[in-house]
Amino acid sequence: MTIAHTDPPGTETKQLHASLFVDADSCPRQLRNIILKAVVKRRVATVFAADRPLPDVVQTESRNMTDADGNRLVHMIVVEKGDDSADDMLVALGRSGALAITRDIPLATRLAELGMVVLDDRGGKYTKETVRERLSLRNMMTELREYGVFFERTRPMGSREVQAFANALDRELTRMDKENSKFES
Repeated sequence: MTIAHTDPPGTETKQLHASLFVDADSCPRQLRNIILKAVVKRRVATVFAADRPLPDVVQTESRNMTDADGNRLVHMIVVEKGDDSADDMLVALGRSGALAITRDIPLATRLAELGMVVLDDRGGKYTKETVRERLSLRNMMTELREYGVFFERTRPMGSREVQAFANALDRELTRMDKENSKFES
């Protein structure tokens, strides 16, 4: 898989020490702004993966901010266009205990299987224990749509959904801070 990284040449092979991984292909700008503000404020190293550079992420990345360990705060990784290329990158980089953000249930399943906590774009939380049920429901709804029995419409994202996402992100980042401070003590 070819990676076009927005960092200077040669850094794409450096190990990325991130705690937050974002499936940026389908992440609305409004939510990316919330994520970017939170990671800058809390100094959380974050990877955004997409099949195109996202100007708001690239702009934040260019500020060269680092976390307490000197790791770059924001990484924009641009992968080749194609089915699941950003997903595959996130799975390859993900690690147990990290946080991921995606609205893609099959990707959420893969990430949760790694031991990651996954948030969707509405603030829903998935873990290894809970994501299988959501995947089964998604697959059943897909079959019903294919048979013409059910037409699912995604509700528009309003202020309530945005606030639910922001609250869930804050809760999970706080949880991660507490867990990290246990290890440092």
